[in-house]
Amino acid sequence: MPIAWLPIPALVLVLLVLLRVETRPQRNLRAARLLRLLATLLVLSVAALSFAQPIHLALYSSLIVIALLWSLIGDWLLSDARDALRFGRGAMAFVVAHGFYIAALSYVQVARGAPLNLNREGMLAAAIGLLALVVYVYLRPRLGESHGVVAIYITVLSLMVHRAVSGIEVGASLLSQSVLAGAGAVLFYISDLMLAINRFVFNDEGTANSAWVLSTYYCAQLFLALSASYL
Repeated sequence: MPIAWLPIPALVLVLLVLLRVETRPQRNLRAARLLRLLATLLVLSVAALSFAQPIHLALYSSLIVIALLWSLIGDWLLSDARDALRFGRGAMAFVVAHGFYIAALSYVQVARGAPLNLNREGMLAAAIGLLALVVYVYLRPRLGESHGVVAIYITVLSLMVHRAVSGIEVGASLLSQSVLAGAGAVLFYISDLMLAINRFVFNDEGTANSAWVLSTYYCAQLFLALSASYL
């Protein structure tokens, strides 16, 4: 088992405590923000430990670590995003994070010498683009001042998912870079979709929804971090 798995038991424990804090009727903001910070640092350590692997791509690992650092900033800002300005700042931090994920995923596909399948890439782009359009049209009447930020975010997130899913190798092991990264990207999309619905449709009133958002979000980040150890 790669050394990168070592922080995972501590991460699971922190997440269980975080979910308990986040789903209480009276949310302790300070405790929630500190637990989110600790959880992301543990995920970041998973990615950083990939450098200890005998076989690793230093640039890929570095880009994943940088993406997680920007995710940490975004998550810190979004944990107390009570207005459109704070929400926008947090969302744009995640836009930068996804930019680094896109760079990492594009690089690793080139480094692996993966063949370019234009039909597959095109069909995936059409499917993901259509889904993004449907999501945006559904949310648009409720977005208010955040409509521009959300449009940019959905576009960049969709591109990240496209790069990850298009890189999945047919017949690859579940514990391989392409499958872990693809699963992480899809879970990221699901988490953000639930987050958007909870914020803009239910006005942050769904505590059960918050639990699902956090669970899928940290699983997504963990899979992307682990992918650096399975090249």
